[in-house]
Amino acid sequence: MTPGEMDQVREDLEAFTAEMFEAFTRADQHRWGQAYVRGLLLDGRRKSVEPMAARLGEDGNRQALAHFVTSSPWSWAQVRARLAWRMHEAIAPTALIVDDTGFLKDGDASACVSRQYTGTAGKVTNCQVGVSVHLARDHASTPVNWRLFLPKSWDPASPQADPLKVARRDRCGIPADLGHVEKWQLALDMIDETRSWGVDVPLVLADAGYGDAVAFRLGLNQRGLHYVVGVSTTPTAHPAAASPVTPPYSGIGRRPVARYPDPARSVKALAIEAGRGSAKPVSWREGSRPGKGRTGLKRMYSRFVALRIRPAGREIRDATEGVELAECWLLAEWPAKEAEPVQFWLSDLPADTPLTTLVRLAKLRWRIEHDYREMKQALGLAHFEGRTFNGWHHHVTLTSLAHAFCTLRRLAHAPKDTAPA
Repeated sequence: MTPGEMDQVREDLEAFTAEMFEAFTRADQHRWGQAYVRGLLLDGRRKSVEPMAARLGEDGNRQALAHFVTSSPWSWAQVRARLAWRMHEAIAPTALIVDDTGFLKDGDASACVSRQYTGTAGKVTNCQVGVSVHLARDHASTPVNWRLFLPKSWDPASPQADPLKVARRDRCGIPADLGHVEKWQLALDMIDETRSWGVDVPLVLADAGYGDAVAFRLGLNQRGLHYVVGVSTTPTAHPAAASPVTPPYSGIGRRPVARYPDPARSVKALAIEAGRGSAKPVSWREGSRPGKGRTGLKRMYSRFVALRIRPAGREIRDATEGVELAECWLLAEWPAKEAEPVQFWLSDLPADTPLTTLVRLAKLRWRIEHDYREMKQALGLAHFEGRTFNGWHHHVTLTSLAHAFCTLRRLAHAPKDTAPA
């Protein structure tokens, strides 16, 4: 925002931040919290403390802003809970979306920085990785929870621990009891925390980085949550019509147990066996290019195969009571010009779920990419220059508030047919 635009919304911003910071007991925390969010919203190439302070006029106290984000003892969980309550009401979300994003770093002094893969760079590079949970529906989304991923190199209990990184834990303020936890488990932990705040959304979306983790899908099942998650080509399954068969007993040794007579096959093989002719055209939303949609934009369109299958594998068998594996949906995108499917999802939504619903929900994951892009390009998500664990969590929380404020303004000016019911 320009300074003039900020003047027009400043009263609304102050009311919003007062609500988000209601648990703060000190006036200076309210002042510098509001100033920090305002600094994130104001135009500028860098949104680290020093350039923000230069743009904030009477609130441009660099030392006070740095102390607030890095050292001030305020609870990010309390602020996120209030954010989740407000945005759950405003967005009326149809799903929680889980993903992670990279924070590229030149040095190695920041908490949890390591050489690791991030989709942000599309390669292994020096970075931090944050896992986030977003409330989402077709026309709006916003992050409400975050975790900083701690690589094994930072975990003193890991065989892969790096002594230099372990030695930096105290300087970075990493809690002594915090060890390496897989990203899918961090996502489950955040979902549990979000539900503990009274924000309960019964559907979870994620890409193959999470969907390929059987334990993640089972964890969602155990929590009574449905899912639509991307998977790679390699997970195996049986067709839904397959049934376990008990071989005849020979009279010698143990009695045979029921098992599926044919080996499980990859989801890609099952989709290809269904054939190109089984793919049906589906349009799920309007994109950004000019076209013939009702808003003058081109509709997103492709062809999809939807099959009922029974996912297999040792983890699934061990978690299954009885011998019959549970059914779920396999959704495969098979564009008309492609020789084989190009993308796959699994979903445990009911068997009567329409294809259009499966596709719309699978494709709704684009909202989290939209949020990351906006937060990094316009709101300074990746501009934090502090090195502490608390500072990182404070900064991403405050950036989430700035993003939520923008989202609320868009919803307030959205056409009635795109606003939440």
